[in-house]
Amino acid sequence: MKDLTLLTWLTQLGLSVAVPLGGFVWLGVWLRDGLGWGEWAFWAGLILGIYCAVDGLRISLKNLSRISGPRKKSKPPVAFNDHD
Repeated sequence: MKDLTLLTWLTQLGLSVAVPLGGFVWLGVWLRDGLGWGEWAFWAGLILGIYCAVDGLRISLKNLSRISGPRKKSKPPVAFNDHD
């Protein structure tokens, strides 16, 4: 079951990097060509896409390492007589 979960997160990792980058670049090209906004629209879309892709990569890798690592055992609550 753990392998299936990691495979799902690996797919999520690819989507969280590819979709923002492709989407913002497509938006920049559409604004440049379709609406005639100028070359700056493409570069703004590229910069926003790279930023969002890196952020998605960072968040996905943090979640992957948290899921794949060993589970921490939580300590039972301290009872009144167990204080040092």
